Amino acid sequence: MISLPRSPVTNLLFLFLGLSILAPPSRAQLHLHVPATKLQAVEGGEVVLPAWYTLQGEVSSAQPREKPFVMWFFQLKEANEEQVLAYINGATTSKPGVSLVYSMPSRNVSLRLQGLQEKDSGPYSCSVNVQDKEGTNRGHSIKTLDLNVLVPPAPPSCHLLGVPRVGANVTLSCQSPRSKPAARYQWDRQLPSFQTFFAPGLDIIRGSLSLTNLSSSMSGVYVCKAHNEVGTAQCNVTLDVSTGPGAAVVSGAVVGTLVGLGLLAGLVLLYHRRGKALEEPANDIKEDAIAPRTLPWAKSSDTISRNGTLSSVTSARALRPPHGPPRPGALTPTPSLSSRVLPSPKLPTTDGGHPQAVSSIPGGVSSSALGRMGAVPVMVPAQSQAGSLV
Repeated sequence: MISLPRSPVTNLLFLFLGLSILAPPSRAQLHLHVPATKLQAVEGGEVVLPAWYTLQGEVSSAQPREKPFVMWFFQLKEANEEQVLAYINGATTSKPGVSLVYSMPSRNVSLRLQGLQEKDSGPYSCSVNVQDKEGTNRGHSIKTLDLNVLVPPAPPSCHLLGVPRVGANVTLSCQSPRSKPAARYQWDRQLPSFQTFFAPGLDIIRGSLSLTNLSSSMSGVYVCKAHNEVGTAQCNVTLDVSTGPGAAVVSGAVVGTLVGLGLLAGLVLLYHRRGKALEEPANDIKEDAIAPRTLPWAKSSDTISRNGTLSSVTSARALRPPHGPPRPGALTPTPSLSSRVLPSPKLPTTDGGHPQAVSSIPGGVSSSALGRMGAVPVMVPAQSQAGSLV
């Protein structure tokens, strides 16, 4: 079922076609001619869809009172038809960029399309119906032509994949974003000397060129050409083969060295700080520490025994007499012997010739007084000349 826009001209055409079917046929037969059923055009240009009609069996080719009815339709992808031009009763209606090649009335009903786009591709149908001066139908015919709008390749983009160093492999890529039909690709080297590349290194469909085992002589300007039936476009890329390591490798080595030195310096600094932190607590002097308590009596010096091999140290504190009478309930400190070896006291001789032992205690206190005070005598072992205790 063909769906057409409902306009007064279209309604009039349908009415006329209905009446022509019911009218008795005349002796002449209408034939619509098209020289080709498939046409091609280029996007942005124009094209003429040729068509004309003849009346078979007519006496003369000149029919001044002949009335043609012409309509052109475009077949949409949705299986519907769109009217692009209509000529009925001397009036012409058309879409922008669409017109008849010859002024009407004329038996040449060729259609001109201008400003073509790819979406204008598709089948076009021409319908012609003719009446004579008495309004008798002379015939009706429909022909279809197929139009294909081609698109030249859009400017491609060239890229270099890989690092161009001596002995390395790289790939040159080339791709056109739009082309109908699909573009084919060709790579050439223009400078310093011309060179053309072929398969297997060249992929004419994908537009890639593989260069292996690079050498300095392969440096130059490489040009890619994208082409199809209706146009050509190109781009270029410069290949500079270097002999040393790439810039990326050098920069990576520099960055790696700097990072390593930074880590090493951080570890050394951390080690010194930890060692310093362990030493500081031992050397710190606490300001809030309490001073040691001073004893109320003097401590006598220690004396090592005469032979120096074994000694016993005793402590003796000199008793100090109280400055006043003792208070009731007060405790009297008990003195202790000084931690030293006391010298042997000299024994005075009496008239009888026997020496009398006199106990002499430093400080002028007798042994009997010390005994009353609760002092405990300390025995100091003596040492013989051989080093044994006596």
